[in-house]
Amino acid sequence: MITRRSFFKRVGQAGGLAAFSAVASTAVSKVAMAALPEPVLQTSPDTMPPLMPNTGRPYNPVVTLNGWTLPWRMNAGVKEFHLVAEPVVREMAPGMVAHLWGYNGQSPGPTIEVVEGDRVRIFVTNKLPEHTSVHWHGQRLPNGMDGVTGLNQPGIAPGKTFVYEFVARRPGTFMYHPHADEMTQMAMGMMGFWVTHPKGKHPLIEEADRDYCFLLNAYDIDPGAYTPKIMTMLDFNLWTWNSRVFPGISPLVARKGDRVRIRVGNLTMTNHPIHIHGHEFEVTGTDGGPTPKGARWPEVTVDVAVGQMRQMEFIADEEGDWAFHCHKSHHTMNAMGHNVPTMIGVDHRGLAGKINQLIPDYMVMGERGMSDMSEMQMPLPDNTVPMMTGDGPYGSVEMGGMFSMLKVRKNQKAGDYSDPGWYPQPTGTQAYEYTGAPLTAPRRQSQAGGVSMQQSNRPTNTIELQVRKPQGHQGH
Repeated sequence: MITRRSFFKRVGQAGGLAAFSAVASTAVSKVAMAALPEPVLQTSPDTMPPLMPNTGRPYNPVVTLNGWTLPWRMNAGVKEFHLVAEPVVREMAPGMVAHLWGYNGQSPGPTIEVVEGDRVRIFVTNKLPEHTSVHWHGQRLPNGMDGVTGLNQPGIAPGKTFVYEFVARRPGTFMYHPHADEMTQMAMGMMGFWVTHPKGKHPLIEEADRDYCFLLNAYDIDPGAYTPKIMTMLDFNLWTWNSRVFPGISPLVARKGDRVRIRVGNLTMTNHPIHIHGHEFEVTGTDGGPTPKGARWPEVTVDVAVGQMRQMEFIADEEGDWAFHCHKSHHTMNAMGHNVPTMIGVDHRGLAGKINQLIPDYMVMGERGMSDMSEMQMPLPDNTVPMMTGDGPYGSVEMGGMFSMLKVRKNQKAGDYSDPGWYPQPTGTQAYEYTGAPLTAPRRQSQAGGVSMQQSNRPTNTIELQVRKPQGHQGH
């Protein structure tokens, strides 16, 4: 049985985690209370290094993007964890924090990693102002451990601790979240990742050199505010990965030739087409388990629907800084306003001068598109991030929200997850400005009086067609 000293020594491997005292509760039996592990707290928004197992069966751990893995202890062959549901303060990006609900100091809560066949015991202490529960999304377990308040169990009252215990029966990627006042608690950020590693060599699960995971979540927080609007269904203004927005999202780092696995779970209110540049991947797993090899095909975008998990894998064989993002364009913006009129093509020159007489700081926006937003140095409300933010080596990336980068380097050391900086494109491999002769194509007058391409410039295998526009409803 692990001692207090060795427990905190192993906790330190996960990046300087700190412990705080547990809340005792009459909802836990005397036997369980005697073995109640001290919960562990983490408040840093940085991506923590993988937590290497030194008790229980070995496995290759995951890296949680802008998150961490929850330490455990072994107690008579049972792997024990302690989750604390509580209000948290989450930095979404430098300059903005949100008042959320989460677990063990963070939203999302820490990733739980186990091995197929492990008997797992999770103590859940409630420090929220209302009752809660935990549903182990996708797990095969006894009905009474499924965590639906009122159906499988009474709610965990404030100040009480409940125990969930079951065997991790199948390998895969799962999630955990409340099934109590779900609209409020999930909108406030209560969720976490769960990974069950295979107990041995698996015919459908290959060893990965880099194994990343993160959750998709979204919030509606007014500029200058701190707390999400829990009644919002669709018009969210902050689209996040693990409650972080770009440029606050860490890059995914790989060494050239690494097999990379990325596990993405969606607990937002809409689907997300997750797209990667420079590589093709295969979907190798879902929350239902590993995907049969005959059902896999190469993709560059995978749609992750609400409540789903998708596991993608590829060989990082192209060096560079490759964009990795949701392909819904509004989901790569921050603090979006949904009632802003389209001003493209509107001439503000006369109007702006008159408005400035009444509002001296008035600035014209949107008449040439929205890219000017990335260059404006206009003051923002407190606790707000710009809508289009994040700079690259050549200027603004003009992205926010659900955006990051896959950084592939041939000299990145195995196990090194530090940011290698910007990729220097080799000479002759970067787009450049053309400064040669004008590229206007020569034209000729057609018999009908229109303009067409010169005969000499037409492809030799084309056929001219005569098109007749039907008159009335006959001859369509």
